[in-house]
Amino acid sequence: MAVEHYPRRMDIEPVAGKEFARALTLDEAHDRFAHPDRPLVVVDAAGFPSTPDDALVDRVATLPAVIVALVDEPGAAAAWADLVLSRDRSGAAALATLARTVTAQPLAATTLAVLIRNGAGRSVADGLVAESTAYGLLQGGPEFSRWRSSRTVRRPAEGPGPAVLVDRRDGELRITLNRPHRRNALDSSMRDGLVEALQIAVVDPSINSVHLDGAGPSFCSGGDLDEFGARSDPVSAHLLRLARSPARLLAEVADRVVVHLHGDAVGSGIELAAFARRVTAAPGTRISLPEVHLGLIPGAGGTVSIPRRIGRHRTLFLALATESVDAATALDWGLIDALDG
Repeated sequence: MAVEHYPRRMDIEPVAGKEFARALTLDEAHDRFAHPDRPLVVVDAAGFPSTPDDALVDRVATLPAVIVALVDEPGAAAAWADLVLSRDRSGAAALATLARTVTAQPLAATTLAVLIRNGAGRSVADGLVAESTAYGLLQGGPEFSRWRSSRTVRRPAEGPGPAVLVDRRDGELRITLNRPHRRNALDSSMRDGLVEALQIAVVDPSINSVHLDGAGPSFCSGGDLDEFGARSDPVSAHLLRLARSPARLLAEVADRVVVHLHGDAVGSGIELAAFARRVTAAPGTRISLPEVHLGLIPGAGGTVSIPRRIGRHRTLFLALATESVDAATALDWGLIDALDG
């Protein structure tokens, strides 16, 4: 199914900060900048108020576009922009990469930007509901439909044992993701096994530590693509996500959880891990959020957990980037807490 108004070329010519502020003040910004063929709005932050009033921030909040601010000094424009880039060669390179993603998947990219932009005041529960609702909308949208139709649907591979292993010794509960033949891709059986394992910690306060790791070459390679969009309708899938949510349970027992990453920590792999009190990673770990490139957004709690660790700007950057980040970068950002070994 073709997407109407797909931009053929992304216009990334910056809008003057004073002009952008004036459009917001006069309530013209939604007419001028919220346009299907311009999902990326680049603003030269010079001239935009350094401390914008609440009315300006509120009008930015509902602007359906990915808003990038170009700045001379770090920290400027953090209150209103979705992404803040330096006005130099590295910023220009990052902008070009982000523009390609937004051009290819404007609906998913814009939905994610607006969701994260307005997420700061939400509780974990409210955030999970908002994320799942937006995810469900995109499941019924043209971008995901295009990705889904490009794939050959295969029968999900079954492993030799349970998808999740649970071992309790005194006050320690160890949970191991156990689909190594699929690099621990999260399917419905793993989701249900993880929910059941975490419920043990929820109801038993004598468990003082929960360790979550993965068998095989990777901690978790994200959601099992063979199950993406497999349910009959997005509404049923939304209600199931709320009913069987590992993210909700991880958040509830987070102060007792340590997650051990290695190999790939992709999509749901890092989204769930980020809820934990402590996350460690082997030096070769690679972390990414690829969902936007499928016409979706992170749907395993990542719009709630990851901004709480690294802020909303880096979260959106990670989701729109085309490459993963290594363990050292994740440590520098605060996405993980320590390197193993």
